[in-house]
Amino acid sequence: MIGKTPLIKLNKSVKNFSGKYFAKYEAYNPGHSSKDRISLYIIEKLEKNGILKPGSTIIETTSGNTGFSLAMVSIIKGYECVLAVTSKSSTDKIDMLRAMGATIYVCPANVSPQDPRSYYQVAKRLNNEIKDSIYINQYFNDLNTEAHYMTTGKEIWEQTSGEITHLVACSGTGGTISGCAKFLKEKNPEIKIIGVDAYGSVLKKFHETKELDLNEIYPYRITGIGKNLIPSTTYFDLIDHFEKVSDEESAHRARKVTSSEGILVGYTSGAAMQALYQLNSNKYFNNESRVVIIFPDHGSRYMSQIYNENWMENQGFMNSSKNHRQKIEFIDNSSEKK
Repeated sequence: MIGKTPLIKLNKSVKNFSGKYFAKYEAYNPGHSSKDRISLYIIEKLEKNGILKPGSTIIETTSGNTGFSLAMVSIIKGYECVLAVTSKSSTDKIDMLRAMGATIYVCPANVSPQDPRSYYQVAKRLNNEIKDSIYINQYFNDLNTEAHYMTTGKEIWEQTSGEITHLVACSGTGGTISGCAKFLKEKNPEIKIIGVDAYGSVLKKFHETKELDLNEIYPYRITGIGKNLIPSTTYFDLIDHFEKVSDEESAHRARKVTSSEGILVGYTSGAAMQALYQLNSNKYFNNESRVVIIFPDHGSRYMSQIYNENWMENQGFMNSSKNHRQKIEFIDNSSEKK
């Protein structure tokens, strides 16, 4: 069931845009995200090469989706799964990881990659401590990018009959956007690849200057997008442009996509859609544009975050006069008087 996800034409959310727009809806994977692709692909490659054996333990860093997919595949394959999870992951994601039988270490999000408390260092420590364990290390594992080159990019090309002109995708590890970009650019070098980055991340500036600017780094809320290091799985030379988006606008954009298209999308999908809106306002597209935007996961993983009114208010995202609480009216269910 992994892969071959649908390409859905967007309508109301891009009503006044030039061109045609399609969402590659990765929530149709059995684990509800694009990370199913890399989890199965990497594990089967490691098995084929004799690196993973019966009784092995799989270790990984994750904001939630990769962990869920690895835990799911581990159940089927018979491996133990140990995950170092960032603290900014939603409680929904952490609860789902627990439900899938993974051992979970929740690590502080706002520390440097070299800090022993960071999920990178915790995963490395666990890999050293646990016998017969394999650290997937998706940020520096080229099989991550290869999985999307072999599947996602090929699917997008075929589903658009080769007519795609632009790809818009969030960049975290960079595996999705880079694998798709490699396949699509081989088919047509004129296709524009747009990466979506978060304010507080270093990716956009590194793409433009080839320098890691630590002054760019500050805490942000969107998960699965941006980075405070440079992943080797991001092929910057294949990406034409990076667009930065904010936490607040991305959260509201996800909610608006859900309410206009009837597709319950996640926070990262909202970020990708917000980038699309910003690009459109700058006249980036025309009537000939055929744009594919990757929606990487399902909104059910963010019910305690962007779809929770109290969380939105606590982040200061509902203070603007244009952003109203959705009203819920409770009907009195007390027994009628006799």
